[in-house]
Amino acid sequence: MTAPTDVDLYAGGTATLLAAWEEYARGTSGAAVHRLGGVAAAVFPHGPERGVYNNAVLDRDLLPAERAAALDAMEEVYAVAGIGRFAAWVHEDDRAMRADLERRGYGLDETTRAMGMSLDDLRTPRPSLDLAAADWTEYLRVIEVPTDLLAGADHAAFHVVVVRHDGGNAAAAMAYDHGEDCGIYNVGTLGHARRRGLGTALTTALLHDARDRGRHTASLQATSMAERLYAAIGFRDLGRILEFVPP
Repeated sequence: MTAPTDVDLYAGGTATLLAAWEEYARGTSGAAVHRLGGVAAAVFPHGPERGVYNNAVLDRDLLPAERAAALDAMEEVYAVAGIGRFAAWVHEDDRAMRADLERRGYGLDETTRAMGMSLDDLRTPRPSLDLAAADWTEYLRVIEVPTDLLAGADHAAFHVVVVRHDGGNAAAAMAYDHGEDCGIYNVGTLGHARRRGLGTALTTALLHDARDRGRHTASLQATSMAERLYAAIGFRDLGRILEFVPP
């Protein structure tokens, strides 16, 4: 099998992310992912999901008219849903789209690092972990988000892992398969258990599980604090994702 390029990994990771949002939306009232010309906009108008998943991924390297049409379509779909706060995701290399957003008054809010890897390159041995029952509510508690988040979603569609440390549940993460790719999301460790390598071990275990399920690549979006952790496992830097918010 031909080794994936960085372009392949970025495209695969984006496709997996959008598929995961669509899975979330299927179990959330009024939610949908709208695939419009040049943009895919996740619209979550209700519940705790409203504060988390209203994000739009803009295509790269569009022509000027296509960029304008994509931004117009994005703004319209959120306006119709009554959502004033959302994030437009742009790859850092897309300077033209960044400039168009800034001309419309959007400001940079957050950044993450797109990362991906071929699972053929996974060299870190499978760690030995003290695993707890993969209970959805406990998973949400450990990653410190509202415990009714995605309450109506099909939780069996996701691969959730919760790890114990010093007698209690201390770290958790989720994986989602789409095609040949596995997306790793929401890797979190409670404060008292940080700096003990649980995040690295948990991510590595999910990668081994994904390879066992027949996946060939893995993808994630890393915070600046976690970039080195993922790079040490074998993830490649695919560029920053810039999150712009409307004025």
